[in-house]
Amino acid sequence: MPQQYSLLDAVIESIQDKKGEDIVVLDLRKVQDTITDQFIICHADNTTQVRAIAHNIVEMVREKTGETPFSKEGFANAEWILVDYLDIVVHVFYKEKRTFYQLEELWSDAQIKKIANS
Repeated sequence: MPQQYSLLDAVIESIQDKKGEDIVVLDLRKVQDTITDQFIICHADNTTQVRAIAHNIVEMVREKTGETPFSKEGFANAEWILVDYLDIVVHVFYKEKRTFYQLEELWSDAQIKKIANS
């Protein structure tokens, strides 16, 4: 029997598979006026890797859970790619853009969980 994957686990594994760095999960369920339950944020050192991570998320999540994203944005310049699964929104950043936008600081009232790099 194949292993059952949650969407969260499938996303994290797909990021780790392509060596995404500094993976964090922001739990927004107790934060007022949010449009999603969780953000998953990671970064890479170059845009080629950013794009590879995002593509891997879409493919591995589909393979492991059968889910496809509601929306995907940012593949053209690959500095900040957003993959929206409604309950979970994944942000894959080019390292410099992550530092600039500081989503973790913007959503500092969320519970933040750091995930080990693979």
